[in-house]
Amino acid sequence: MTHRATKIVATLGPASSNPALLEEMIRAGVSVVRLNFSHGTAQAHSERAQLVRQASERAGRAVAIMADLQGPKIRVGKFAGGAVTLQPGAAFVLDAARTQPGDMHGVGLDYKQLPRDVKPGDTLLLNDGLIVLTVDAVRGEAVHTTVSTGGELSDNKGINKLGGGLSAPALTAKDMEDIKTAMSLRADYVAVSFPRAAADMELARQLCAAAGADGGHMPGLIAKIERAEAITNLEEIVAASDAIMVARGDLAVEMGNAAVPALQKKMIRAARRADKLVITATQMMESMIANPVPTRAEVSDVANAVLDGTDAVMLSAETAVGKYPLQTVREMAAICLAAEEHDPAELDTAFTGQTFARTDQAIAMGALFTAYHLGGKAKAIVALTDSGSTALWMSRRSVRVPIYALTPKTATQRRMALYRNVRPMLMDIAGERDAALAQAENYLKSQGVVSSGDVYAITCGEPMGAPGGTNMLKICTAK
Repeated sequence: MTHRATKIVATLGPASSNPALLEEMIRAGVSVVRLNFSHGTAQAHSERAQLVRQASERAGRAVAIMADLQGPKIRVGKFAGGAVTLQPGAAFVLDAARTQPGDMHGVGLDYKQLPRDVKPGDTLLLNDGLIVLTVDAVRGEAVHTTVSTGGELSDNKGINKLGGGLSAPALTAKDMEDIKTAMSLRADYVAVSFPRAAADMELARQLCAAAGADGGHMPGLIAKIERAEAITNLEEIVAASDAIMVARGDLAVEMGNAAVPALQKKMIRAARRADKLVITATQMMESMIANPVPTRAEVSDVANAVLDGTDAVMLSAETAVGKYPLQTVREMAAICLAAEEHDPAELDTAFTGQTFARTDQAIAMGALFTAYHLGGKAKAIVALTDSGSTALWMSRRSVRVPIYALTPKTATQRRMALYRNVRPMLMDIAGERDAALAQAENYLKSQGVVSSGDVYAITCGEPMGAPGGTNMLKICTAK
């Protein structure tokens, strides 16, 4: 059985909403399906979530659903002809009070706060940085600029400020309604767009808890790091989140393209150090929107994210609207697998000077250490887990031994679908320890994970079923 550690997140869209195709994509390696709440109605999201649940059940794979919130619309308004061409050196006005369609001299704003967020000398980047404006003056609701880099500017293109500083709140009224929708479809993760500080993530957690209270459901929260302020406040945002997303699009516009590769490595290290998950996203296989094979640069980009230690790599337009969604997943899976074969396990270095405050965490680390030092004999590391915490801690260290997490809870199984090197499995766990261990071994043999004579490490808690109660490690030889 080929075990790929790095997980794949795929965005669902018109190109991938066929039930048979989605099932094939899951079989090819998709572990998390992203629902983009920037598009579609609550009813459409509910229908797509049902589509994912049905396809994952047919494929026999645990798949998590990520609800990705739109966040603030920091955009220009519309133009009379749908677009204008701006010439370098020309004057151009961004006017929050303008109600008529835009022209070559100026345009209205969806983001009405812009005149209070900028000052003369600031640089504004429109349409992902393709258009560059320098602020000359702010007069009332009008921001007067000079075009530094021209080109075509069309309806509703995004606005970024070089270096950050736009005051738009991370959670809009629409996002608050969308959180209710996400809770109704029991999304496993909710991604928050444009958080600036820990307070944004804390508010999102409160809203999720309130919306999911009746069903007792609480998703994992993902902070999308795409503002300059989020880099400044990275440690506190990581601490307030369950995962972060290296969202390289808007981040590159605000910080500059050249800064992003080093920031990506910094963010992945910060997340793993804090025992949090991390997804690397944006343009990973962009050319496959239209082409059946990736570029060599894209192959290197995906492989480097894997070698950096990302839990998952994400596909956006490639699977949402691209011509080759299934081929893209297959290509990405192959790249991840090849990169992992050259990813050295450095467990001894990771353990140097480490102390663990919790028994269950110490047991998780002990299982990794023992399996790593069995000289290649260990076929698997197995965690009997209620909450998934033991499997999460195990997944923070690179070992060349696959981790299988057995849980009686469907929600835990789906949430663990994002964890690097963890294969989550659903199994009712017996109440007595020895019976549970025997049951786990029989289940693993039935799934082809171990065979008679194979050595594996297994962790569990006594008494069984107590969350956070993992306190036992056993090295077993399958009968």
